[in-house]
Amino acid sequence: MTETTEDRKKRLHYQSHHRGQVENDLLLGRFARRHLDRLEGERLDAYENLLAEADVDIWAWVTGMQPLPARHDNEVFALLRAEAEGKS
Repeated sequence: MTETTEDRKKRLHYQSHHRGQVENDLLLGRFARRHLDRLEGERLDAYENLLAEADVDIWAWVTGMQPLPARHDNEVFALLRAEAEGKS
């Protein structure tokens, strides 16, 4: 069975709020509340791919503790970083 876009967004919203690292629960949860409904196509794919990464890696990339891999250097990550910096 193929997942509808609406169901996919509900799943990603849940995954954004229930990570395993409190900092990411807060950051990704807030990001999902503000931006997930507007993500479509490649942007939605980019967010889903980011959520597949380990929490420690996401946090290190957002905070600049580790360099961001090229596979995540996109508009969605830029939005997430702006969210983390309070600029979104």
